[in-house]
Formats: sequence, C-alpha cells, structure tokens
Amino acid sequence: MSRIAWVTGASRGIGRGIAVALGAAGWTVWVTARSGGDAGPTSHLPGTVESTARAVTDAGGRGIGIVCDHRDDEAVRAVAARVEAESGALHLLVNNVWAGYERLNAGEWDEWNAPFWEQPLMLWDAMFTGGIRAHYVTSALCAPLLRRTPNSAIVTVSMDAGASYDPDLGVAYNTAKAAEDRLAEAMAGQLEADGVASLAVYPGLVRTEGVMQFEEHLEMSGSQSPEGVGRAIAALAVDPALLTRSGEAVYIADLARRYRVDVTT
Repeated sequence: MSRIAWVTGASRGIGRGIAVALGAAGWTVWVTARSGGDAGPTSHLPGTVESTARAVTDAGGRGIGIVCDHRDDEAVRAVAARVEAESGALHLLVNNVWAGYERLNAGEWDEWNAPFWEQPLMLWDAMFTGGIRAHYVTSALCAPLLRRTPNSAIVTVSMDAGASYDPDLGVAYNTAKAAEDRLAEAMAGQLEADGVASLAVYPGLVRTEGVMQFEEHLEMSGSQSPEGVGRAIAALAVDPALLTRSGEAVYIADLARRYRVDVTT
C-alpha cells in the first residue's frame, strides 16, 4: 500500500514542493489550500490545489486536491474524515499552511520590516489563526488516525526564529515560530506512547514564488528549492529512527547532509 500524506497550504511554495517530492517517492498526497480552480486564487501568485495534485501524480505518486480554508474547523474536519474514509491511514501530516505571509506576498515589504507598533494588528492574527492555530486543529483532528497508523509522523514547518530571537524579523513572527516549535515538542510528548513522531523543521531561504518577488533584497546564494525541502522531508519520513528524533526542531540543511539529498535544485 502506498504511504499516505496530507500537506496543508500546498497550492504553491514550500507546501507544493513537499507534496511533489513525496509524489516522486511514490506517496499518495492529499493537498489542501484555499486556492482552487473553481474557488479561484487567493493571491496574485500562481498555484491551485488541483495543479499541485496533478504535479504529484505526474511525479509518480497520486495527488488529491481539496480546497480548504484552514481557519474553518469544520472544513478541516471534513477533509480529515475523507482522508480516513478513502485512504484508511495517514503516515504523514505536514503542517505547512501559513497565512502570515499573505500581506508580504501582496507586496508589503516595508510593512513587514517595520517595528511592531507600526504593523497592523491583523498580521499577528494571520500568523496565529491562519498558522499556529491551524496546525493545532489539523493535528488534533488527525491524531486518532495517525495513532492507528504504524510509523506515522507530524512535521510542522517552522523557522529557526523559533529557537532564538532574530532581530531581523518581527515580533509577531518570532513569537509565532517559537509557538510552532513548542507545539511540535508538546505533541511529541503526548504521542510518543502511540509511536507517532512529531518534529519541527527549519528550511533555509527557499525560492518560493513569494520570496522571488523580493530577490533584489535578499542574498540568494545557498538558497533552497521548494522541492529540495520536500526531498529532505520525504527522506526523514521513512527514517527507521524517526521516533528517536521526536520533539526536535531540525534544520533542512542538516537533513540534506544526513540523507545525502540535494535541497538546492
């Protein structure tokens, strides 16, 4: 039986890259996001759940795309129920959905880099409601199925701002990423007895559609590709020693060295 994954926030960016890399490894991948063919885009950036699902299938797996607003608990519950009914197992949940970049992706570079008292309060809400809370809800709704699936895991996409304060990033962002790391660690503690691993991962600078809008402001040497991040996570997900790393926050660059995968292309 094919391994089953659910990648949230996968119409574009890192989520799409992870989904496609899992497809290349033969996985069945459920793909959720708000942007869909019929639902329409939520951004000027390209990508839909349907296009990602097709890319997963073209890569060698099986992609299933569902439009889902992860701020809507009942919509998430419906997807979780469908995964259980149609796949009967869930080996990997990737918590990637992240509304915290929405205004930045829309071009608000100066706002993103402003002191917190000059940023709109909605930026905090986007990061927590459309980010950390969304990850908590999806994890909670998937936990029963993950607990019944041998060698399963939750991977939460975070950033090393969660490990220590980064003065180049905002207050809301630093706080939200610290919360992501603690979420992954706390879930690991409660899921350990059932053999479910929970980790946070730290990508580097990733050449997503949103990031490439601001290429002139960034040092791109050594940057990672979305599918490169995905290859590292695909290797991590099948590591026989995965459970021994549960509760950790790990750098994608370290995973690349450990599993000898290229994360740059």
